[in-house]
Amino acid sequence: MAAPSATPHALDKETAPYVDASKLPVEEHHAHIHTGHNDPALNPANQHTHEHVNHGHLTHPSDIAYSHDPKHVHKDADVVEKDSSVSDLPPKHTLTSEELGRSNSYGETVESPNKVRAFVRRFRWAIHLFIWCFFTGWWISTLVVHRELGWLKPFLLWLAITIRLITFHVPLTPVFHLAKKIWRSTISRGVAMIPEKLRYPLGAAGTVAVILVGTFATKETADNTRSNRAVSLFGLVVFIAAFYATSNNRKLINWHAVIVGMLMQFILALFVLRTSTGYDIFNFIAFLASSLLGFAAQGTAFLTSADSMASLGWFILNVTPSIVFFVAFVQLLYFWGIIQWLVSKFAVIFFWGMRISGAEAIVAAASPFVGQGESAMMIKPFINHLTLAEIHQVMVSGFATIAGSVLAAYISMGISPVALVSSCVMSIPASIAMSKLRYPETEDTLTSGKVVIPEADEDKPNNALHAFAGGAWLGLKVGVMIATNLLCILALLGLCNGLLGWFARYWGIGLDDETKRLSIQQILGYICYPLAFLLGVERNGDLYLVAKLIGTKIFFNEFVAFDDLSSAAYDSLSPRSRLIATYAVCGFGNISSVGIQIGVLTQLGPKRAGDVAKVAFSALITGVIATLSSASIAGMLITDQAAFASPGPSS
Repeated sequence: MAAPSATPHALDKETAPYVDASKLPVEEHHAHIHTGHNDPALNPANQHTHEHVNHGHLTHPSDIAYSHDPKHVHKDADVVEKDSSVSDLPPKHTLTSEELGRSNSYGETVESPNKVRAFVRRFRWAIHLFIWCFFTGWWISTLVVHRELGWLKPFLLWLAITIRLITFHVPLTPVFHLAKKIWRSTISRGVAMIPEKLRYPLGAAGTVAVILVGTFATKETADNTRSNRAVSLFGLVVFIAAFYATSNNRKLINWHAVIVGMLMQFILALFVLRTSTGYDIFNFIAFLASSLLGFAAQGTAFLTSADSMASLGWFILNVTPSIVFFVAFVQLLYFWGIIQWLVSKFAVIFFWGMRISGAEAIVAAASPFVGQGESAMMIKPFINHLTLAEIHQVMVSGFATIAGSVLAAYISMGISPVALVSSCVMSIPASIAMSKLRYPETEDTLTSGKVVIPEADEDKPNNALHAFAGGAWLGLKVGVMIATNLLCILALLGLCNGLLGWFARYWGIGLDDETKRLSIQQILGYICYPLAFLLGVERNGDLYLVAKLIGTKIFFNEFVAFDDLSSAAYDSLSPRSRLIATYAVCGFGNISSVGIQIGVLTQLGPKRAGDVAKVAFSALITGVIATLSSASIAGMLITDQAAFASPGPSS
């Protein structure tokens, strides 16, 4: 009997590790994709010739980089995410009763069908319609019956729910394509009429004009005089000029990202600090965040059999429980897909608006939600393929903002919630602009064509209760880690101050008055004195106090700095100086965070350990300055300092 002839398109893994599926017949093309043979990494033509594993010119924007399930990939879309309404693959065959619980048509193990989930999927449209009708009725009733409570917050909640329910049934790809089409036919066409050499100069001039008018157009207030605003503006110019002078490659600076980032940061600050609508929105967000303290306190009161633990002032009982609850709540939202949805939408804004890579956009958008380590985990499959500039940007995004997990902790320390929330949002575009100015992109990026959020299958919770319980355990570890770090840092600080005080006594410093002993904070205050001046702090005793806070934050951490800011020693700060100090300290940019980020990125991408260490120090400085730039802009725009310095927002 003659042996069967081998075809050139055989799908045997051992004999054909890579086949160009685009050249196969339709039937074999789909089969080839389903069996996983079309992985670009297996194509010998995609071998790299440079020193790290970064995809260069061989990567096309339309290529799909990573996806655990082909049906979750929208080809030629700008956002790749789950969407059951769109699929480029042929329908799966119906599983028999024998196949249930064993495998599906892709060879993946599947579980027996859940009757509740099947019911929800079948009548999803009716359930969503009921939810929408309920909230619509609630919103209308608030306008008719309780108009005195305000219309903006109920409207925003109704609008958010409505948009999310619509996106369950209407794919966003046509919306993005329509938005791109409108943009290209209007703005892009107008920009194309301007000579290429004049586009960036005109864009920069327009941004400067907006900043000048927005800064000096309003009337002066008690401590926010135009001279104070001019100092803050001068500080912002100094930060930008210093990064340009020390840029890694000035010829390749992405001026589009720099100009748009600074403009976006300033417009966000205008919206929050100069408009009642912006203040109300961020005040509502801050109210929701601070309300978590009360919910966590209920659990703490049950465990300790006490009505209120706030009077004790214990960090371990007031702050740690709020961290645990917040992390658990975020994990629940993550299981439901809400965090991924929010991050993907914010990421598209930065991706298209600032022309950065998809990986950079995801991390920048996720940092205020989940923190510096967790945001990098959202792009885990890409870590080994990031360019040096992308690694730099990923680290800067973490250093420039704070995470939601510690937001409630800072609020419990008496820090203004509105200032904290607005600082996080303002620092996102600032981190991108400063990073692209300091460390421009010199290579081709793998995710330059689209925003991709890979689905993490590792340790995925089985249900919402499992996710919440796992989040509680994770929150406990985060809370204990923060408490442990603070214990060690404060103990080390006390040791250093004790040695300095003992040493300086022989010079007569603090010999008669122990409150004047030489300390690390005093030395850091003198070192950071120019930074406090450039931020526009009142040129009196406030300069030195704010400088000490900035130095403490950089060399220790923001917890210690915020603790000092809420102490009686800083009661003499003016409302303007207190607000600027809040913005200046609001970020993870400190030396201890460098070790955290290096550890996380090295774990996620072991091959890039050397590159991570190479750009870490530059990223730290860039992240710190990005946070300080938000403080400068706050000093330029704030007119009602007392409202933003108040520790507790109202509902």
